[in-house]
Amino acid sequence: QECHVQNAAREYAKLYAAEAETLEGFGEVPEIIPIFLIHRPANKIPYATVEEELVGEFVKYSVRDGKEVNFLRRDSEAGQKCCTFQHWVYEKTSGNLLVTDLQGVGMKLTDVGIATLAKGYKGFKGNCSFSFIEQFRALHQCNEYCKMLGLKSLRATHQKQRKAMSTKSKNLPNSSIVKKVVPKKAREHRDFLSSEH
Repeated sequence: QECHVQNAAREYAKLYAAEAETLEGFGEVPEIIPIFLIHRPANKIPYATVEEELVGEFVKYSVRDGKEVNFLRRDSEAGQKCCTFQHWVYEKTSGNLLVTDLQGVGMKLTDVGIATLAKGYKGFKGNCSFSFIEQFRALHQCNEYCKMLGLKSLRATHQKQRKAMSTKSKNLPNSSIVKKVVPKKAREHRDFLSSEH
């Protein structure tokens, strides 16, 4: 599962890089390193994963719940480009998939996660809760790299969806309102309980 997720995210990162590298001034692009599954039949634990060793300061640019972490990381070039990568994947998959838990050394990333909607995306199911997608949509703040790639603001989209939901609930016909009738005994018992607290 770990290999499947990281290598799937790696393919999205390659597509992102191909698009971003053509833009003047975009610069270096984050890379998700490959991970390999090896079989060691002589060992008690016969399977293991192997990947390139990353040397240097290990930084978490985003966490599994889709929140972009502290301002220091958000202000770094690698942090901003990771956030843009998340936004790019989100937009390219029409909001069905989000690469999250981005972490690594500089522009080299490892141990990433993927969130998909409950039904998955094109036969792929991630390893993170689909609620991360909603959280990302609500929390992401576009940066200069999002603008360079021409990505649409998620704030405007999120606010339109929330407004549409509140308008829809206000426009419900009266017949859809169900009045709950509580028997007198139950009401008296409830009042007694609330007066105790």
